Amino acid sequence: MPIPILDLTRQYKAIQSEIDEAVHRVLASGRFILGPEVQAFEEEAAAYCGVKHAIGVASGTDALLLSLRALGIGPGDGVILPSFTFFATAGVVANVGATPVFSEIDPQTFNLDPQSLRTTLERFSEGLHSTNPMNSMNSRNADLDRSFRIRAVIPVHLYGQMADMDEIIAIAREYDVAVIEDAAQAIGATYNSHRAELHELNEPGRSSMKAGAIGDFGCFSFFPTKNLGAYGDGGMITTNNDAYAEKLRMLRVHGAKPKYFHQIIGTNSRLDSLQAAILRVKLPHLDEWIAARQEIATAYDEALADVDGITAPSRADDRTHIYHQYTIRVANGRRDEVQQHLKEQGIGTMIYYPRPLHLQECFAELGYREGQFPVTEAACSEVLSLPVFPELVHDEQEVVARTLCGILR
Repeated sequence: MPIPILDLTRQYKAIQSEIDEAVHRVLASGRFILGPEVQAFEEEAAAYCGVKHAIGVASGTDALLLSLRALGIGPGDGVILPSFTFFATAGVVANVGATPVFSEIDPQTFNLDPQSLRTTLERFSEGLHSTNPMNSMNSRNADLDRSFRIRAVIPVHLYGQMADMDEIIAIAREYDVAVIEDAAQAIGATYNSHRAELHELNEPGRSSMKAGAIGDFGCFSFFPTKNLGAYGDGGMITTNNDAYAEKLRMLRVHGAKPKYFHQIIGTNSRLDSLQAAILRVKLPHLDEWIAARQEIATAYDEALADVDGITAPSRADDRTHIYHQYTIRVANGRRDEVQQHLKEQGIGTMIYYPRPLHLQECFAELGYREGQFPVTEAACSEVLSLPVFPELVHDEQEVVARTLCGILR
């Protein structure tokens, strides 16, 4: 039987009456841009994430872009980010005129490696920031010297598990750089911090912090395939900083406050009322859906535990994994072969991501080379995401695991 990587129709059928009522409510109101539905969702999402402010925007990409703009990052600035992530994380840096500075990942969690972050910042602090940092490793690009300073780091909470925020925050504060959490895949993921200054950000009664509540900004995507997905594009920025929140609300409406009076130059990046109403229906179900994903992940872990050549996703002790993706590693160069066999059996899989950002053609002028980030490059050749969505039934999961085991045993 065909087993998709994701089936959004099953979720809709389960909550169809709630969704339809919310859509009809918006249609009857005649309020389609921002308005009361967006404001209500922002308040509910802020409470869920444990932050003071949540600002709805047009997409997860815009959430990252506007966060950079709120910091005034642009030409002459550099932003550190992992090379193993979706393109938007680096694309927004280039689109504000800044320079993406790539870094290595942790081989267990696939997230930004704090030691690689520190090494990169040390290289700049020792004076290499006056030239292209890649020139010290690639003399072919000596003509690309440029001057820029590191202004921010974007840790990505990839696949639904948060990065090592204790270490990342400590290093960022030491070097006075901002922290923008790319939490596009991690809404609802939690982190148990051991740092006293981070506990001060926490709401009373919370034993852990959620994605988007630790950095200067948290950036979320509501692309339909996300754990909390809209029925179109949508995004959100979280922050505990009142001044940043005020600036973000202006930036999303062309920099206007009040309307038609422009203090700054912004853009059009507004979450629409239909998407907000749909997200308001879905948000109360999110923890239930996360629990279902975690149950599926545990079953996969058990079924694949003794299969040579497969490494199941790692779960760090001090954080939760919400399994936006259940991503295994397939060793010995067999990943593509395994994916093809699964496809032939009607089983959907995806590769997130087949090529690291530092080797993308559009970033060739930065001077990175193959072999520079071996952990990232190995991940790109080994990762394979299996079906994991709340409505996946037990029999389907058994077929996936049994087929995968049969291929590799």
